[in-house]
Amino acid sequence: MTSLLNKLSDIVGQAFESEGLDKAFGRVGVSDRPDLAQFQCNGAMAAAKAAKKNPRAVAESIVPKLQANLMFSKVEIAGPGFINLTLTDLELGKYISSISADQRCGVDKISKSETILLDYGGPNVAKPMHVGHLRSSIIGDSIRRILKFSGHNTIGDIHMGDWGTQMGMMISELQLVHPDWVYFDESFTGEYPSESPVTMDDLEEIYPRVSALCKTDETRLELSRAATVDLQNKRPGYHALWKHFVTISLQSMKRNFSALNVHFDLWKGETDVHDLISPMVDDLTKRSYAVKDDGATVVHIKKNDDNKEYPPLILYKRDGGVLYGTTDLATIVERIKNYNPSRILYIVDKRQSLHFEQVFRAAKLTGIAPESLELTHLGYGTMNGSDGKPFKTRSGGVLKLEDLIAMGHEKAMQRLEEAQAAQDLSQDEKDDIASKVAIAAIKFADLQNSFSADYIFDLDRMTSFEGKTGPYLLYQAVRIKSLLDKAGYKQNPQITIKPDDAGRNVILTLIELPQVIDIAARNYTPHVLCDHTYKLAQAFSSFYGNTHILSESDEVKKQGWLEISHMVLCQLELLLDLVGIKIPDRM
Repeated sequence: MTSLLNKLSDIVGQAFESEGLDKAFGRVGVSDRPDLAQFQCNGAMAAAKAAKKNPRAVAESIVPKLQANLMFSKVEIAGPGFINLTLTDLELGKYISSISADQRCGVDKISKSETILLDYGGPNVAKPMHVGHLRSSIIGDSIRRILKFSGHNTIGDIHMGDWGTQMGMMISELQLVHPDWVYFDESFTGEYPSESPVTMDDLEEIYPRVSALCKTDETRLELSRAATVDLQNKRPGYHALWKHFVTISLQSMKRNFSALNVHFDLWKGETDVHDLISPMVDDLTKRSYAVKDDGATVVHIKKNDDNKEYPPLILYKRDGGVLYGTTDLATIVERIKNYNPSRILYIVDKRQSLHFEQVFRAAKLTGIAPESLELTHLGYGTMNGSDGKPFKTRSGGVLKLEDLIAMGHEKAMQRLEEAQAAQDLSQDEKDDIASKVAIAAIKFADLQNSFSADYIFDLDRMTSFEGKTGPYLLYQAVRIKSLLDKAGYKQNPQITIKPDDAGRNVILTLIELPQVIDIAARNYTPHVLCDHTYKLAQAFSSFYGNTHILSESDEVKKQGWLEISHMVLCQLELLLDLVGIKIPDRM
């Protein structure tokens, strides 16, 4: 189904083409001056340069052709050559009626699907997830949802940090404290215990303590490094203990991601490519890309035309250990082999930009990645406290993600009580609603910002049922559900919606959806969807306040208004789903 904006662009494009100009100049968008027109075309500006004419003269040659088209009630020139377009209510009603029963809300799938792999989440095994993991997880998941809805084959990979120095830190600490454990007996040849000797709470206590010690004690750090190398060389006892770390960590991760409504197709980590590293480095060495440098094995990535220095990508440290760059490069090898993506998107803190520049350069320079493969780092900003610094607990520590979710739930429950909402429901139902409100508040507050920007975390503001917040959007959606339920609404595909002054603005907002999703998919920008969701909710709120739908005596008008309300609900459900927010049935 062709969107209305595409249809209008085709019509205006033909008018440009009839004047010997490129049809592409006829692109139509929603007017940025709705008081003057519904739609506008700015192509006369660009066309004037190509035709070496005055922009207004170009517009004057186009407008009469459009005025002859009966679908327009008004076509005018504004300013230096903007073409303003307004449709007849008949044409507007025909289009909106044609998509009223469309499950995709009038949004076509793209004509050419690609396989796109998204790397997001990235928590570390044996360490608690904290607020720093929030942005990667929810931004990456939303971009995956948007691209999948658009028609692409998407693969979301959590890419856990499960093979780094923190593993050696904890293994060596457990060996110092429990030297009698079978995991540390190098002569042991039997099967290791199936039950983990440590819990997630144990790991959460061990890591920060040992990490702090390693920063001040070089001998202790060397012990951790040696244990890391032994683990990476798959020393049996260490490897068995590491498997326990992974198992109990995954349980915690999946609980947090389930609460956030974040999905992954792949639950892989650095270890999944460990066996690819040696052959990869051997190949790069044979082809003279990997060379020795001060005892380490590196790939030099600096180009002749670089204006600044780029350090080489280290594949092996002097002690034989590997770094994130090594595993990230090997992961590209694995992803190309197993999935053959046309794009790989990395949703990772923007402070890692140099790291990804090194990895991407090495991948392209060595031929590991073909030039046709898009490798993109979508670097996000930080979530800050009211002091403008990265968000911390009151004691100055890093807040655990599950504690953040619990804070949100508590505040959401308080908000529901203040609004005297959900009073007639059971406690379980209230808890479920509070959970949805909390996650909507947290996710929408984050995703409504451009992902590259920093933002202030303000739980009081983001849980409000007023303003540009997740709870406000949930409230509007639930209000429409209640309205349709009270009206006994049943969808009628044969109905023809007749726009009037009350509903016209809502209809024009509904029409924007295909363009909004297209922009979000092309630019990887969930905040564009958030902006439109809020705009649609506001348009409906104004429409609802200016009509008396349930008491309307004109049955045709009433059914048209109900159909518009249903379409708003469908779009709200779609848009909120694309940012990973669930809507309760009642509030």
